[in-house]
Amino acid sequence: MRMYDVIAKKRDGHELTSEEIYGFIEGYVDGSIPDYQASALLMAIFFNGMNEREILDLTTAMMKSGDQVDLSPIEGIKVDKHSTGGVGDKTSLIVAPIVAACGVKVAKMSGRGLGHTGGTVDKLESIPGFRTDLNEEEFFDVVRKTGISVIGQSGNLTPADKKLYALRDVTATVESIPLIASSIMSKKLAAGSDCIVLDVKTGSGAFMKTVESSVKLAETMVKLGENAGRRTCALITDMDVPLGKNIGNSLEVIEAVDTLKGKGPEDLTHEALYLAANMLELAGKGDEDTCMKLAQSVIDDLSALNCLKEMVKAQPGDVSVIEDTDNFIKAKYSYEVKADRAGYIAHMDTEGCGIASMMLGAGRETLDSKIDMAAGIIIEKKTGDRVEKGDLLATLYADDEKLFDKAVQKYKESLIMSDEAVKRNPLLYAKVSRDGIKYF
Repeated sequence: MRMYDVIAKKRDGHELTSEEIYGFIEGYVDGSIPDYQASALLMAIFFNGMNEREILDLTTAMMKSGDQVDLSPIEGIKVDKHSTGGVGDKTSLIVAPIVAACGVKVAKMSGRGLGHTGGTVDKLESIPGFRTDLNEEEFFDVVRKTGISVIGQSGNLTPADKKLYALRDVTATVESIPLIASSIMSKKLAAGSDCIVLDVKTGSGAFMKTVESSVKLAETMVKLGENAGRRTCALITDMDVPLGKNIGNSLEVIEAVDTLKGKGPEDLTHEALYLAANMLELAGKGDEDTCMKLAQSVIDDLSALNCLKEMVKAQPGDVSVIEDTDNFIKAKYSYEVKADRAGYIAHMDTEGCGIASMMLGAGRETLDSKIDMAAGIIIEKKTGDRVEKGDLLATLYADDEKLFDKAVQKYKESLIMSDEAVKRNPLLYAKVSRDGIKYF
């Protein structure tokens, strides 16, 4: 196989064979195919797409490029959840304990944040002492004891995706459904869970900016999961407004704990319950309505919160910050952003809000950036809210006062005010499963 011929074939809009796709992944991982040829093929895929069989071959080849986790030593059905990324999206910290408290195992590998999107691993590492680098034996042991464990991705899980993702990031080929779907699903399939719920974000703070493109991505990923023998569904959820009130690592853990106590923001609570219910439904715990009630019951009796505490103890973090979130280390400085005029918040550039938080030290501009775990933003007013001049819009937190000027400017630029009342977007747009698309 000549890589030149493969590139030319896809450039001209033709279908690649399984042999060509597997050969490309194998050659790129072992270094025999250079970056410049891989970049050319990625661009050809970006413009000409791939059919269902090609995407399945690409996903499978990437999944098989490194280690695959065998979760069979853990008794029972294992269920996983993945979000395509957003601002203030701390749902994994809530849904995983809910599902575990309902008797379904959650053995989850999560990633770190980059840019304006936060990572679950970073959030958990804001808990003093918490380890996300467990080996397989330790990982399995925690799941058996507590029903739940969340760790970082293993060093050799889907190495093809690691290389291709970095290349896509610098060659303007990120926003391609075949490449996004194969990247996400190769990792999820390699991680070994029996059931997968995908949270596909749509809006200004998401990869996919429209509901139509989000549904198309969801359909592709659900087919990949089902074709691989894993029960899979996807929910299309709004990311045109930050989820909940808190952005930033320890701030988001605090809000997750509040939600598990039944005191979380309405939007975050509802979305977390719906995600958890769908995870439980795939695991065979009943229909969606039954599973919604089951999920709510383990919040009401605090058993979901206790599951989170047990995981933190086992991994082995300082559980005192979960028992009393005032024990988290606080940022040295805060800054109140107030309204310059009366009116309604007509729109929030959610990505801009996330960037403002990153500028305070809560996120990474590069993989090597150091995170300030206490930095971030607490939002007081969101899209649709009426504000008067001087009302508190948000409070920013950082350990360096010099960071406030640019972050405040970015945050204010992310808000559009109006004299007229505006309608809020729905929180949930659609559900995609093997039975088709259901719009809400």
